[in-house]
Amino acid sequence: MAHIHSYWAYLVLITITIATINSILGWTSKRAFVGKDFSLALVALIVTHLQFVIGIVTYFVSDKIQWSNEDLGTKDIMGNSDLRLIHLEHPLTMIIAIALLTIGYSKHKRQLVSTPKFKTLSIFYCLALLLVLSRIPWKLWI
Repeated sequence: MAHIHSYWAYLVLITITIATINSILGWTSKRAFVGKDFSLALVALIVTHLQFVIGIVTYFVSDKIQWSNEDLGTKDIMGNSDLRLIHLEHPLTMIIAIALLTIGYSKHKRQLVSTPKFKTLSIFYCLALLLVLSRIPWKLWI
């Protein structure tokens, strides 16, 4: 399951990056919001939510997460940056990023004019992308 989560992450990064760049370009160029723009934002949202489901399953079945190890306590996890990243920082930050994507997508649908739609997507998707990039376990992933 961890392999699926790792490979799907490439698709997540690609789709969020494309949707973010598209929304920034739409916002700065003041162009009309069309079906392609809606589809890009939606695909990024769907791909990310699927990654979340895969990640939750992986979190509970992965051998990297140590649920009951008498030799490994909370102080050991919090004191080790690699363990803290896997056990706490990565999951929590990704949940926040998914929430930002979902809020941004929901808010953009309520906008009636193109520029505010792009602005909303740009802000929320950019913040989510930055969070995702900040907490990818690069040592394990590449």
